Formats: sequence, structure tokens, C-alpha cells
Amino acid sequence: MKKSNFNWQFKEVSPIDPIFKAELMNQGYTETFAELLWNRNIHTLEDFSQLLKTTIDDLHDPFLMHDMDKAVERIQTAVMEGQAILVYGDYDADGITSTSIMLETLQMIGADVHYVLPNRFIHGYGPNKELFAEKINEGIQLIITVDNGVAGNEAIDFANSQNVDVIVTDHHELPPILPAAYCIVHPRHPEGHYPFGELAGAGVAFKLATALLEEVPLEMLDLVTIGTVADLVSMTGENRVLVKLGLQAIKQTQRLGLLELLKVSGVALQKADETSIGFSIGPRLNAIGRLGDPNPAVELMTTFDEERAHVLAEKLDQINNQRKQIVQETTAEATALVNPDDAIHLIAAQGWNPGVLGIVAGNILKQTGRPAIVLTIDENGVAKGSGRSVDALDLFGMLTTMRSEFTHFGGHAAAVGLTMPVQNIATLQKKMNEYISVNQIDLTQATTLLVDGVLELSAVQLKFVEELKKLTPFGTDNPAPHFLINGAIDSFKRIGSEQQHVKFSLKDEQAQLDVIGFGFGEEEEKIQQPDTKFVGDLEINEWNGQKKAQLRLIDFASDGLQVIDRRAKYTWDQQIEGGQVLYLAFQLKSQHFFAKKLQQEVTLYTETISWSEYDQLVVLDCPDQKGLLKEISQKGNFERIYLYLYSPDEAYLNGLPSREQFTKLYQFFRKQPRVDIRFKLRIVSNYLKIPEKQIVFMIHVFSELKFVTIDDGVLQMVESPQTRSFEESEIYQKRIARIESEEFLVMNDIQTIRNWLKS
Repeated sequence: MKKSNFNWQFKEVSPIDPIFKAELMNQGYTETFAELLWNRNIHTLEDFSQLLKTTIDDLHDPFLMHDMDKAVERIQTAVMEGQAILVYGDYDADGITSTSIMLETLQMIGADVHYVLPNRFIHGYGPNKELFAEKINEGIQLIITVDNGVAGNEAIDFANSQNVDVIVTDHHELPPILPAAYCIVHPRHPEGHYPFGELAGAGVAFKLATALLEEVPLEMLDLVTIGTVADLVSMTGENRVLVKLGLQAIKQTQRLGLLELLKVSGVALQKADETSIGFSIGPRLNAIGRLGDPNPAVELMTTFDEERAHVLAEKLDQINNQRKQIVQETTAEATALVNPDDAIHLIAAQGWNPGVLGIVAGNILKQTGRPAIVLTIDENGVAKGSGRSVDALDLFGMLTTMRSEFTHFGGHAAAVGLTMPVQNIATLQKKMNEYISVNQIDLTQATTLLVDGVLELSAVQLKFVEELKKLTPFGTDNPAPHFLINGAIDSFKRIGSEQQHVKFSLKDEQAQLDVIGFGFGEEEEKIQQPDTKFVGDLEINEWNGQKKAQLRLIDFASDGLQVIDRRAKYTWDQQIEGGQVLYLAFQLKSQHFFAKKLQQEVTLYTETISWSEYDQLVVLDCPDQKGLLKEISQKGNFERIYLYLYSPDEAYLNGLPSREQFTKLYQFFRKQPRVDIRFKLRIVSNYLKIPEKQIVFMIHVFSELKFVTIDDGVLQMVESPQTRSFEESEIYQKRIARIESEEFLVMNDIQTIRNWLKS
């Protein structure tokens, strides 16, 4: 069997109101889409119309937000008095777009405006006292934070001591003690009245821009969309309105930096959507802040110089490729340090880039299914990094009980960042293991994946997939519909520069559906099982003007026995899944051969083997009777059977010697009644023009039939042997059976063997 990577939770399906279904179908929608809407709590045409309608009028009044009027008044005073204003941002995609929005807004109203994004390696996250001091010394008289600030008490206190006001605009969790800022603009401030609290930092900056400009800045919808999508905030309410309007705006954007960034990302302007922003634009903006100075990203998003935009976009693309390489190398190094006995993987080493450790922790989590914290150790013995967790464990809540181990700590249930003395690492590991044990937390529970329903292949029509776009933009709290789809696998192949992806089709008697699985290349053998179930998102694949429905694979599972094809010799070194593995051989030659080659204990087949002790079976060679393999597969409770099916004597390929060859060899021995076959076998083979392996087999048959005797390697003919046919030899009959076994097990395609074993 193959367990799913996620814990599939199917939505409760209630019977659809026939009137609602009829109304939708009368408007041309498919029955499948009507049922999906119903199960997503859209029960009236009015609800559906409201979902489709998105206008500027759906945006809330920015002055409902706490301190918005105070912020606007202070900024207007600064502009009128010619005060130098600093926009202080953050080094991620949300911070970059927030800074760009505020920079352009202040430029539009004639402000003397400057900006800076902190370097995560030098200044850390949020307001930095030294950086504030540097900018104040340069003449800054007002600081506006965007996408940060609510936890910047020390730096803001310093600014106050220098008679410099700080306006905080932020969306992060409000700490118990707020900073003594001039004002705090935050959608969830307890003294505010804003109706939607889930804005990204770019969303808050956009609302301040709207208040300052006294109209919605349509030309900045592209920026707020990128920040909102990249920051993974809730894709509901006002965020959904902003992103839906912003995606339309992106298709008409004149922003040179964004156009160049789309180009280097390989995203066609008219096909830009929340997915391409999340997987192409966002990572490139994030990458520059992960590896160094993020400030060029703001220049890219705000420049009017076409050549400069091209240069900066290329730079961000190169940095992103560099980031990928660093992540790949660091993940490999961190994986090698994983201790499988630990409930939570706490991995630390010197020399790792702290900017990528959150991604690396996420990769370790995916590989092991366990929470992971990955730290880099600097020359001062300080360990710093990030952690990622599963649904079953509130990582932030657990580590809160261990705060004494950290010098800095923050985050939420699924992700944390922390700094600690290196000498505390072993203690932290011990405490975490004890916490999991004492609280009886089951970390084997996979992350939940909500599945909207099961679809027959015939229901996956192009029209239905196009209807799904009505529910976009997808994101947090408004996920793309996930469907479970079954079908027979056809035309399977690995694709990609490193064969890291898979592409295949699912088909039944009525329909066929293409499937693309990004990053599933190593799962090739497990996917190609006859009872595999697939969960994914439906999308449209357009190629050469042709549109086809396609399933983008998210997860898969199979309940029954998995049969893995390792018959090609180059696959023998590939990994065997963990568990209790039985390496089984049917021939003594095979046992010796594989014990040496694999450095594993190899068991020779007997009927007394305790099959129930093992969950993985590796069949190293072919049994004499193919039926024996099926019998064994049914005796044990195996999750997987790996078929190597090596043949030491290549019975099928060599076949049976002909009667003429038997006669030829027999007559030779009659003329040469005494032959030392240890040294003369090759000479005999060359003389008779019969392969050595065939001669060895025939000699065994002659010996069994008592035509010859063999003593210490010397063969001697028996005088006047009893007349017997070759068919009377048990060795001869075994050879026939083995040829039939090898013909079926070695020469057939693996799917035929899988179906036979499971029948």
C-alpha cells in the first residue's frame, strides 16, 4: 500500500436543492458545477451573483481603520513643511510591494520621500535602532513603517527621543505592549472599526494610499495583488476583491519592472493569475531578501527606466536560481543529519544561509512527515533559524513553554523563527521529545487536505473546468477545489530537465484525462499501481491553440499491495522503503550473489519462513514455478513487493538444449569417457559450438539420469547405462518450469504482473 502524504478529509455532501440546480443549469452551467457551489455554501442565485460581482465599490472606507485620520494629517503636515519622510519596509514580497505603494503615493502628493528595507543579516526583522539612527542622522524627520512596526518598541522609542515621529502601518499579530508610535494603522487594532482584519501589509499600505489620494489608486492594484498573494493571507472578503481587481489590472499594467519580471519568469502577461504570482513573481521578490540587500527590488517595481528594469529583473531571476541551488544543497546536508528517533527534527550546522532555512525546514517536514527546526551556527556560537510544523502540533505553543532556551523567538502554530545559544540545542531537543511523549501527540497524522468530492472521468469536461474559474482567485481560506479521480494509467512518462516531474493519462471506457505531477518523478513506481487513487486540482492546459482539461496532481494513495519493478540491473541500488524487509532468493547462486552485492542478509526460500514478520518483500530471482510467487504474496501482509527477478543461468534466454545438442554431447563423452570439466569445459564448448551454460545444464541432466558420474570435477561415462529419456530428469522438468516462469515474470510488462498477483 502507499499512504497519502496528506490526510484526505472529504467535504460533507448534502443533497442539492433541485430548484437551485435547475436555475443554474438553465443559465448554462453544468450539473457538476451547481453541486460544487451548493457544497461550498452558495445556495442562491443572489449568493452566486455576489461572488461574481467585484467592483471598486466593494472596498471599505479606509478611515474606519484605527488612526487612519491621524496618519493622513501627520503626513500632509510633513509634505506641506517639506519634511524628509522615510518609508521603512520589510525584505519579503509583501514588504517590497508595501514600500513601493507608499513610495509612489508620497511622490504623487509631492513629498520629500526616501525608503529603506532592512537587510535581514545585518538589521534583522522590523524596526532597527541602528538603521533608524543612521537615517535620522541623514535628516529624516518622519518614519512610516509598512508591513512591520507593531513589535518595534525599542527603535520607535529611540526615534521619539530624537523628536522623530513614527507612523506604524502593519498587519501582524498585535503584541501585549504596543510601541509608543505617533499612530498605529492596523486593521485589527482593538480600538478600530475596520470590518476586515486580514489585509496583508500591502493591503494596509494601499488603504493609507487611498486615504491620502482621496480615491482608489487603480495603478497600484498590481502591487497590492502581488503582496496579498505572496503573503498567503486569507483570500476572502476585501482581499479577494483587491486580488480579483488587481489581476485584471496586471493584464493592462504599464509597470516596467513587473513586465520584465513576468518575462524572465516565463509568464505570459494575459495568463498572469494568482498561481503564477505565487509560484513565479513572489519567489523572485522574496529571494533577494533571503540572500542579501532587498532594496533593488523596490527600485525594480517603481522604475521608469526600461533598461534598468530589464537589468534588475535579470538580477532577481539570477538570485532566485542561486536561492534554489542553496536550498537544494542545504536540504541535502540537513537531511543527512536527521535522527529518525527524534520526535521533532532539530538540525543545526555551521555555514548555512539563514535566509533559506524556513524553506529547508519545510522540505525536511515533507520528506519525513515530522516537524523540523533548522538552525545555522555562527562564529559566536549563536544558532538562528526557522521551524515548520504539522497540523497535530502547535509548534509556537510548544516552544512557548521553553522560552528560557531562546534569546529571540516568534511565530505561530505552523512556523517559528528563533535564536538561541548553541549550548542549548541538546536541551531543547530533549525537552521537545519529552513534550511530545508526555502530551501523547500523534505526529504520524498527516496535514489535512480538504477534498471537495469524487469525480468520474466523464464529468471532467472542459466546460466544467472553465466554470471553476468563477470561484477564483484561490488562496488561503478559499482553496482551489480538490477532487479525487480514479482511472487506469496510460502513457506514463517522466519529464523535466532532471526527470523530476511526471505526465500520464487516466482513462476508462468513456473518457480520458491528462495528469501532470510536478516533483513526483521519484514516485514513479508507486504511482503506477492499478488501484491508485489521485487527488488534484483541475486546470486548463493550452498548447498550440488547443485547450484540454488537465489534473494537476497533489497527492495519491493505494490501498492494496504495491508491486515495484526493479528487474533492470541498474535499479538494484535504488532505495527500499523502510520497515521489515525480507530479501528472498530461490537459488543458492542468487543468495550468494546478492548477499555480497547488496551487503544484506539474504534468505533462501523454505516453507518455514515466517512471512508475517515482514512488510516489504524483495524477490531477488525467479522461482521455479511462477505460481509460487503468487502464493507467497498472499501468505504475508506485504505493503510492497520489489521484483528483481535475476536469473543466474538465464534459463529463458538460453532455452532448452535441442535433442541434437544432447546427442552431440553424449557422443562426445562416449569418445572421451573421462574429462576434467573443471579445466576443459571451455574447450568442449568451443569444439561442439554449444554455450558453456547449456553444457553445464546437460551434464547435470546426464548425471541425474546416471549416464555419467562426476568425482572431484572429473566426468566419466557409465558403461552400459539404462536407457532413459531426457524428460524423465527432474532437473530437465525444472528447467522447463523455470523457462515458463521467467518468460512470464521477466518478459511481461509490469502492469500485467501486478494484475496477475492481485487477481
